[in-house]
Amino acid sequence: MTHGAEGIETDLHLTKDGVPVIIHDETLHRTTNGIGQVADYTLAELRQFRLPNGECIPTLADFLQLVGTAPVQLNLEFKTDVERYPGIEETVLPLVKEAPLAKPVIFSSFNLASLLVAQSIDPGFEYCYLTDRDLKDPDAFCQEYQLAGIHPHHYLAGATVPQRIWTVNDPAVQADLFRRGVAGIFTDDFERAQQVREEWL
Repeated sequence: MTHGAEGIETDLHLTKDGVPVIIHDETLHRTTNGIGQVADYTLAELRQFRLPNGECIPTLADFLQLVGTAPVQLNLEFKTDVERYPGIEETVLPLVKEAPLAKPVIFSSFNLASLLVAQSIDPGFEYCYLTDRDLKDPDAFCQEYQLAGIHPHHYLAGATVPQRIWTVNDPAVQADLFRRGVAGIFTDDFERAQQVREEWL
């Protein structure tokens, strides 16, 4: 947030005792000094492990408190395509709804069923489908499932629904997407992407 990012995307998992936590993978070994599955540990047990910067794995509540009323848009991904995490939607949505965030939250997932469950609980949020494949008709797909947009791995020509492309670090590709008017991109280098956008818009 101190770098002026317009949005933050992060991934949601559920501990053994039902606490939403922020970590990229379903497993611990790649991003922490732990091993095993996130779902096999309680929050108290997870607290023993450390990220490379020495910090603990944050909970969603920790993250929401950190964001506070900062003018950033959050994109929270239900990471339920490998580990289903039963009940994650019912747990997460009230926490987010109660947080005094400055901008609306977008929820995304590769698991369409997870989005539909969340949508049935609280249709007031934006729900977007994450995909690494071509959708035959993105507009019809979003209309059928009442989704706010799609988050594809590459630009889908012909779609009129909002697209946010992931993960785009090549400045030339970023410039092309900005010219096409996409709703947003996900990138590991926000400062560089911001510079590219300012040059091309």
